[in-house]
Amino acid sequence: MSMKIILITGFEPFGGEVINPSWELAQRLDNLQIANYSVVSRQLSCAFDLAAEQLAEYLEEFQPVIVLNIGQAGGRQNISLEKVAINLIDARIADNLGNQPIDEVISQNGATAYFTNLPLKAISYELTQNGIPNAISYSAGSFVCNYVFYQLMELIERRNLAIQGGFIHIPYLPEQVVNLASQPSMGMETLLKGIELILKCIVSQPIELKISGGTIC
Repeated sequence: MSMKIILITGFEPFGGEVINPSWELAQRLDNLQIANYSVVSRQLSCAFDLAAEQLAEYLEEFQPVIVLNIGQAGGRQNISLEKVAINLIDARIADNLGNQPIDEVISQNGATAYFTNLPLKAISYELTQNGIPNAISYSAGSFVCNYVFYQLMELIERRNLAIQGGFIHIPYLPEQVVNLASQPSMGMETLLKGIELILKCIVSQPIELKISGGTIC
């Protein structure tokens, strides 16, 4: 039986950080095998146009059936399962190439938003049952993370690709908040366990759960 490919991406450091937990995590998953699936991990630049080009190249090169983009969300305390990517860039800081688009659309003729096609409620239930802090998120921000998420889902729709795709935000690592006592963090062991559970859940093809996953505000 031939191996199917899961593509996992993480970002290079940005915003003055020396590491990015998304790449620290992603590279530890490279070559992981789950059933007849094999993980390929690749880094994305924290730069709008370059990240989109890299993502498209990886899709062409590896022909994955599952794509999981991972990004850093400093200040969040859970693994955030992103539901929706919006057609907007509103960069609070410049990307790593010095670009800072403000109130611009990602795709002139694209949809206002795209939803992930991952079974987020089934994933959240599995994580919760295993003691992994998590939440379904309805905002992936308006920086490069949301940009990449949007690009992925637009490519899947426009090219009619047989890909399950989505985006996960993770907190800082403990070493990033040594001098930021008020900021939450999550250890690598917990993150690895969480992502492996997510991947096992996706490949098992669960029926999406009809349970509440929304927020009040």
